[in-house]
Amino acid sequence: MRNGRDADMTTIAFIGLGNMGAGMAANLAKAGHDVAAFDISEDALEVAKANGCRIAESGADAVKGAEAVVTMLPAGKHVRAVYLDDVFDHAEPGTLLLDCSTIDVATARDVGEQAAAKGFLMVDAPVSGGIAAAAGGTLTFMVGGTDKAFERAEPILDVMGKAVIHAGESGAGQAAKICNNMLLGATMIATCETFNLAQSLGLDPQTFFDISSKASGQSWSMTSYCPVPGVGPDSPADNDYEGGFAAPLMLKDLKLAMEAADEAGMRTPMGAKARALYEQFVKNGGEKKDFSGIIEFLERSSIDG
Repeated sequence: MRNGRDADMTTIAFIGLGNMGAGMAANLAKAGHDVAAFDISEDALEVAKANGCRIAESGADAVKGAEAVVTMLPAGKHVRAVYLDDVFDHAEPGTLLLDCSTIDVATARDVGEQAAAKGFLMVDAPVSGGIAAAAGGTLTFMVGGTDKAFERAEPILDVMGKAVIHAGESGAGQAAKICNNMLLGATMIATCETFNLAQSLGLDPQTFFDISSKASGQSWSMTSYCPVPGVGPDSPADNDYEGGFAAPLMLKDLKLAMEAADEAGMRTPMGAKARALYEQFVKNGGEKKDFSGIIEFLERSSIDG
């Protein structure tokens, strides 16, 4: 099945209609599902209504009668509050719960355990792909939960994504997400440093791209999301580093990765350095920039000495 063409209509509560959630809820409604949407933002609710969703008066109201609940929230504390205050006491036992937020592994596991104890099937299903993929229904979902929960969740996630991968038991989706983004953050910094060095040594950036994209230095950060304007496929670099994956979100994921590394007793020096550099970038003009915009911060830092 792809994008819900063969899916039966399902009543779905969707809580959290930010930049990512708005597109995801819209795709569920477009596929023919009955979507009861809720967000604390009136503007977000108006967008959801225009995209074919029913508007609920509260999170608790949204989940009443729902066969599935999808949440897309900023942090673990919000996820915990929504499930404890709105979902567990108002949804019917057996309802499928899908949390697509990116949060800490410990909270994901704890909320998942509480859901199971109350008779719910739950998956943690964080996403990769950004705002454009959320709107286009081409996200990648990394899913943690039992085989039974994944089997029920897959058709719903499939409507919103191009890839739905079962990572393991509860919390495994969050673990996969933060590990992936730690790698992405560190790789993007290395890519930016390399282009800055190449240009300082007199290499044309397009020429260097043509060489390195076909050599051992090739990476997704270079060939699919090049941080240099006018080089490679279209990317936020071609739009003054607007849109895409915001630097504060990358910083959030790197902080989650470092928290998880500390809890696991693992040394991640590259991840720690990436977190420190993105923290500096966000504090020094990168708050509203795409994460690839760190190339300008690194260049300024080199010049300033």
